[in-house]
Amino acid sequence: MERTLANGLPVLRFPHLARSERVYHAILTRRGGVSHSPFDTLNLGASVGDAVSAVEENHRRALGALGLGVWQFASSYLVHGNRVGVVGRSDVGTVRLATDALVTAEPGVPLLLRFADCVPVLFYEGQRQAVGLAHAGWRGLVAGVLAATVAAMVDQLDCQPEKLWAGIGPAIGGCCYEVGQDTADEVASACPPGACINQRRDGRVYLDLHAAARAQLEQAGVGTVEDSGLCTACQVTDFFSHRAEQGRTGRFGVVIGLSE
Repeated sequence: MERTLANGLPVLRFPHLARSERVYHAILTRRGGVSHSPFDTLNLGASVGDAVSAVEENHRRALGALGLGVWQFASSYLVHGNRVGVVGRSDVGTVRLATDALVTAEPGVPLLLRFADCVPVLFYEGQRQAVGLAHAGWRGLVAGVLAATVAAMVDQLDCQPEKLWAGIGPAIGGCCYEVGQDTADEVASACPPGACINQRRDGRVYLDLHAAARAQLEQAGVGTVEDSGLCTACQVTDFFSHRAEQGRTGRFGVVIGLSE
């Protein structure tokens, strides 16, 4: 991935999208904000116990660095489900309830979701000019949130799956995500046969969410899948990790939108 500074704020971008003038995106890190430990410093999660004033200032800094206003985005409350919201200009400044993916074909509608180990998946279809953003933890993968996002872009935005690009952002990796056998079996049952989504080491099971997301995207017919390969638990200096920080941490933001 490309690491750059946006008005002094560290951001990561996928090279494929970074070259396009018709779409913008940014994966923010945990750096550059005002929150104190354990939310240090660029925490965008308002429901994790951080001070409201700090979260608001972090939003101002993060969105300002991307050339956006504080509430100039559409977002949602994440519940590890498979509901997809189709949003437009009237949704800017609002938050969808119980929704784990957002899609739009309207310019000027930035999509913003927040993460701390679950998989951020960005979508772009260049011919139709549509974007999407999904939140996929293991429960969301089992619920089929990625297939539901692709279906929404195809059925409601007239996209073609083979022309879809999907980018898998930073998430906890198979190197660090130890789970029970039941969880690993549930995720395996929701993926194509033969997908390598778990590993056994020292009698323990480790779940590879990146591999599971990639397998489901390919099964859904997505033409191009690009994986950041970044593990949030390995890189807690850059990203928040719910697992590595024992549940007491913040949320980093991911943004994607169509240029006006």
